[in-house]
Amino acid sequence: MDNGSLEIPDPGLGRTVERWAALASLGSRDLTLARLGEGHLDAISILHQAGRTAVPGALYGVWAARSGGTGAVLTGDALSGTVRFCSGAHSLDRALVAALTPSGDSVLVDVDLRDSRIQRKPDTWQAVGMDASDSADVVLDSVPIAEGDKVGPPGFYVGRPGFWWGGGGVAAVWYGGARGLVDRAVEHLRSGQGPDEHQLAHLGDLEATLAATASLLKATARLIDEAPDTDVLREIWILRAAVERAVRATIDQVPRITGPTPLSRDRAFAQALADLQVYVRQHHAERDLAALGRLISEGKDDAWPAR
Repeated sequence: MDNGSLEIPDPGLGRTVERWAALASLGSRDLTLARLGEGHLDAISILHQAGRTAVPGALYGVWAARSGGTGAVLTGDALSGTVRFCSGAHSLDRALVAALTPSGDSVLVDVDLRDSRIQRKPDTWQAVGMDASDSADVVLDSVPIAEGDKVGPPGFYVGRPGFWWGGGGVAAVWYGGARGLVDRAVEHLRSGQGPDEHQLAHLGDLEATLAATASLLKATARLIDEAPDTDVLREIWILRAAVERAVRATIDQVPRITGPTPLSRDRAFAQALADLQVYVRQHHAERDLAALGRLISEGKDDAWPAR
């Protein structure tokens, strides 16, 4: 880490393919580490897009969930509320927290997590999957916010083109998790007595699926770099849906390839599968697909020519 950033380029500046490849590589090795790394990199990019720099040496995250009626609220100069799914709750130095004002405006604030009015609730994460990501609920109890802590104008967080670029970065990590799990399955086959035709068929099917998904990731990243001011909502929604489908196929077929042995006798293998099952649920399944279908049905499907 150097001056609050990792040596990975920001998206939309001509090297998005390289950025997403790095995120996928990290995800293939360790999804929980990739979750924290992706959050830090997203925060640094957001700050850059707002014309700001990160606090030197600080590890950042982005805490923006509004699940089940929870979420941060900024009233005057005080930030309050409960935010769920705060990865790195105990290990991060700072977080970009998305909040609503009483008038309904969306604001983003840069918060120093050393403030004693920030309380972590460690028992709120009960899942086995992604348990090492330290994703606790965080309670904000009237944390003081100065004008200089606000990042961009109201609506900046979701209104900037980079919001959707970040969504593509998350999909790259999902893809990496699937790629890593298939690689683990191949290692298992090589250590055994030799695969049968059914195992090979599943492996071939997954390899074709992941190769097509990787091509879509690269193509979408190139489109972003070609025209960073163009709305890529449709493209990112398609990408996320395609990656989520590839991940679901991986989760289903890898245990068919390996059988129960690595699931019961290889903790790292079993953990990787559990992590992937939880992490990919950042995609909202049929709700996200319905949103994409609505976009297409309204004729908003021609932002990019087919390539």
